[in-house]
Amino acid sequence: MHSSWWWLLAAGLVEVAWTQSIKPTDGFTRPVPTIVCFVLGVSAVFLLSRAMEGLPVGLAYCAFTGIGAIGAVGVGVLWSGDRLSAARLMGLALLISGLLVVRLGEE
Repeated sequence: MHSSWWWLLAAGLVEVAWTQSIKPTDGFTRPVPTIVCFVLGVSAVFLLSRAMEGLPVGLAYCAFTGIGAIGAVGVGVLWSGDRLSAARLMGLALLISGLLVVRLGEE
């Protein structure tokens, strides 16, 4: 796998962590969680920018947000007790298929 894809995977995973770091900030009123949230957000964008050095912007951003969305739902289900319904599963399937279409369209 090309190194840009590794950067993109890392960016997506950090984005998942970032999404989970938002709620503990309590509206950005708690200093330590807020700092963690900002560091994760900046880190995700930095890693995304590295991925974009070797990948088209549209593909990289689409994959980045897709990884983040799918990961956030997965973490919510596994750790936060979010419900996994048929509609959510269909939405995740659509996201994944959309990412594949965008990827194939870049070739």
